[in-house]
Amino acid sequence: GGGGISCVLQDGEVFEKAGVNVSVVSGLLSEEAARQMRSRGKSLKAKDGKLPFCAMGVSSVIHPKNPHVPTMHFNYRYFEIEEADGTKQWWFGGGTDLTPTYLNEEDAVHFHKTLKEACDKHDLKLYPKYKKWCDDYFYIKHRGERRGIGGIFFDDVDSPSKEEVFQFVKSCAKAVVPCYIPIVKRHCHDSFTPEEKLWQQLRRGRYVEFNLVYDRGTKFGLLTPGSRIESILMSLPLTARWEYMHTPPESSKEAEILEVLRNPKDWVH
Repeated sequence: GGGGISCVLQDGEVFEKAGVNVSVVSGLLSEEAARQMRSRGKSLKAKDGKLPFCAMGVSSVIHPKNPHVPTMHFNYRYFEIEEADGTKQWWFGGGTDLTPTYLNEEDAVHFHKTLKEACDKHDLKLYPKYKKWCDDYFYIKHRGERRGIGGIFFDDVDSPSKEEVFQFVKSCAKAVVPCYIPIVKRHCHDSFTPEEKLWQQLRRGRYVEFNLVYDRGTKFGLLTPGSRIESILMSLPLTARWEYMHTPPESSKEAEILEVLRNPKDWVH
């Protein structure tokens, strides 16, 4: 039940493909989805094999045209499950992360500092914890590298109280525009070569690999009966490329970003 709104901008001057999903859905958790949640430590007591749930969230993925403007993704969500005895389990999840084609340290520092400031308003322990979680979550195991240079990511957050977690999530959501738009404005008119555009396409291939193989939200959506596939796959870029055995030259700008994706950095100290 329920539904949502998806809005996608395609072939824009700055953004090749950019989408926003707002969803408010309810129904019965599929057995596969329940199994996935139990594997994360959730003890879910079903009634006659059924688990009613409701979930709501906002997410966006922005893939720019210019290889010098990074891709950005954010998602903030709330989940609630009613167990057999009528008790409700709830939690918040989400995050904001950046996926540059080329490394710009000034951009990386700005992005992470803005997210750190949002977290620090609530608890100084949150940014380091959720920054590490982001680096660990967006890991493409079969490539041995991260999807991007991270940001923050958290899931299953259900303490100290619903209102306090909600205030924290709101702070994170409000940080999305100031952490990203200055970077877009700084680089959207940068000149670029066909070789740089090719590298962007190859990096987007990695983005696709992560989203289809590992991303929890994509997998949950695909496992939910009657879900809207177009909205779930909105995160995929308009174009991507795979080349057999492609390796960038040593000491190149392409090799520089790979080094950071393999060994995440602390951007704020």
